[in-house]
Amino acid sequence: MTARNLIFAVGLIASPAHSQDVLRSIEMPAHRALVAQLDEAALTPFETDGCSGGLSASWRFVADTFPKFSALYEAHPPWEGCCVTHDRAYHNAGGALAADDSFAARVAADSALRACVKQHGEDHADGYAQRYDMTPDQIRLAHSVTAEAMHAAVRFGGAPCSGLPWRWGFGYPGCSVFPPLTPARE
Repeated sequence: MTARNLIFAVGLIASPAHSQDVLRSIEMPAHRALVAQLDEAALTPFETDGCSGGLSASWRFVADTFPKFSALYEAHPPWEGCCVTHDRAYHNAGGALAADDSFAARVAADSALRACVKQHGEDHADGYAQRYDMTPDQIRLAHSVTAEAMHAAVRFGGAPCSGLPWRWGFGYPGCSVFPPLTPARE
């Protein structure tokens, strides 16, 4: 993917509703491929990495490496519970049995993740402000920026049948929107 295409895709994710129709049309073949395999695929046991894409893993690494960071900011991202709830929806494709429902459930799960992170900031603004020598509004803003970045990341990188470990429907064996490759004949 070229940088221009990446910028275009990210722009679509963050843009108004009419652009969401474009994203929906791009993503629907993957939802159809996922739903087509549900009858044949057994759901694996639920597992989570906390906040995917290395967010929780990196946070833990820094906390383990720098005890003062861990003492101040804890060993896990403060909104990690939001990510685990999000992973539960992603694991079984939101329980959807039809492609349209799968798409809608993913949009809802991603929106719920964004709202949860923002709400965490709202709920803890006063306590974190004292702890980190910031204002409550700065805490809310930090959570809001984080929530928007996380939302963009999951919308961009969480589509079904992508092969990524954090994809929508990751509890089902991989699916593909492309026909299997056949070996070249000599």
